[in-house]
Amino acid sequence: MSIENWFEYPVRAHPSHTDYSGVVWHGNYLTWMEEARVEHLRSLGIDYAELVASGSELPVVELSLRYHRPIRMGMRAVVKTRIAQMAGVRINWDYRIQSVDGEELYLTGRVTLVAVDREKGKILRQLPSLMKNALLPIV
Repeated sequence: MSIENWFEYPVRAHPSHTDYSGVVWHGNYLTWMEEARVEHLRSLGIDYAELVASGSELPVVELSLRYHRPIRMGMRAVVKTRIAQMAGVRINWDYRIQSVDGEELYLTGRVTLVAVDREKGKILRQLPSLMKNALLPIV
């Protein structure tokens, strides 16, 4: 089960995103992916700050990335993300970072999140109702 429609989040490589050679440092891709994921959740009616305030969070428990081409300073790109699968409290997200015109692929990846009780530090038995109500109709 996956959502066919990708959520798109535009980015631009600023000087602070790059290494000494003007290429985006690999860790900045992760930041862009997280920003895209949080904005995707917001577009579905899930405010991450509200989720955290309610006592839950969604830490990354697994991460797989493949870098295809570098993004250089000044370039624009689109981070595309979608929920690939939900199983209990595990949510797998797919990613594609590509050129604005879709011709160049820079990165593909998958991130797995798990719903956790912030206070106890333990995995929840089910998704928080805030998330479940917003996600179940679309997956």
